[in-house]
Amino acid sequence: MPERSLMGLVARTAYWVEWWRRFGPPSGNEPKLTDPLGRYVIVTFVKGTNMGPYEAARHIPGVSGHELSYVANKHFSIVLLNEAVADLVNAHARLDISQAWGDGTAVAADGTHMDTYLDNLLSETSVRYGKPGGIAYHHVSDTYIALFTHFIPCGVWEAVYIIEGLLKNTSQVQPITVHADTQGHSFPVFALAHLLGFDLMPRIRNWKELTFYRPSKQSEYVHVDALFGEPGKNVIDFDLIESQFRHLMRVAVSVREGTISSSTLLKRLRSGSRKNATYAAFREVGRVIRTVQLLRYLSDAPLRRRVTAATNKVESFNRFSQWIGFGNRGVIADNDPVEQEKAIKFNALLTNAVIFHNALDIAEIVRQLLEEGWEIDPEDLAHISPYLTEHINRFGEYSTHELGIQPDAYDPKLDVDFTPLREQDLTAAGLGQAA
Repeated sequence: MPERSLMGLVARTAYWVEWWRRFGPPSGNEPKLTDPLGRYVIVTFVKGTNMGPYEAARHIPGVSGHELSYVANKHFSIVLLNEAVADLVNAHARLDISQAWGDGTAVAADGTHMDTYLDNLLSETSVRYGKPGGIAYHHVSDTYIALFTHFIPCGVWEAVYIIEGLLKNTSQVQPITVHADTQGHSFPVFALAHLLGFDLMPRIRNWKELTFYRPSKQSEYVHVDALFGEPGKNVIDFDLIESQFRHLMRVAVSVREGTISSSTLLKRLRSGSRKNATYAAFREVGRVIRTVQLLRYLSDAPLRRRVTAATNKVESFNRFSQWIGFGNRGVIADNDPVEQEKAIKFNALLTNAVIFHNALDIAEIVRQLLEEGWEIDPEDLAHISPYLTEHINRFGEYSTHELGIQPDAYDPKLDVDFTPLREQDLTAAGLGQAA
């Protein structure tokens, strides 16, 4: 991999993808900056690495801390950052090399702890991590790039944000299969995902201790009946589901249309009374879907490998994004919840820019090997991750001379046949369905 400076890498992606054009003053007018591209690239670098504007101004010539802080506050918003992230996701999806890693139909969701100061509204002491802070919750595509990112308190139930990130993802990559860790395992989440058309398949710890549910009291199974407990027990109440079906669909449509957020709904369902008919219906649907998914997970070895691979990707993304956000020892210094959310999204934007550029560098190396006569196996490319760091220079003086160098156009095409990888996926899916 060619050696790259982090600043130059971000600048090149800004020229190619033009994600920087998303930003500007709230009035919608043209930014009154001498060099808006350069300033937006520097701000993205500074905020994405978590350096802070005044600390960064000590290392970057030609800028002041006040200027960087003003541009970050007045020209960048959460909505605009989401749009810029989507621009990079769309550009990444058009690269041939991304086909080596996936087709964009699957996504994995997971959170990672972020340190904050204690004296703010969002920070809590995490029981899971044993220290104060919040959770950066990422939805990472099977092509390694982050589709959406939340910043949530440590005390919340992470599963309620699984659906929220999928619905707020505005990129052209729209996954239908969702993987998560054990936090994503819940009856209401299974039910809502199914009603919205998503296939939720989390990695479940100690799944052998979970209950399997029968469709009727008379249902018996030759080889796996012991999984369902005592005969005639653990039976799905399909009459309840039928009586509440219209209401369930109205709730799902309300969530899809944005009338109510999925996280708010799932929080209410989690704390709702078990005598409430809506909660009970969601629970019954969730029992049906989870039982089916557990049986699939039990009988389909390729599926288990895909679930593990997907959750490993998002965990690798967490480490990669933290490597990029090296400033201030990884502590988010802002106490305003809006600015904390922006800090996480800046980091996601910068991380996606690095992933996109790494994918281009990998493709260029493959292109050179093909010209030299090497035969490239797409399965070999599938084992290469764009989370590469050895060639990236993060420290030292951050020169801005590369901001004025417009790079040549990049080539998204790659003379490699990825059809065998897709055929393997289809074969594995067929085996899973048959099982």
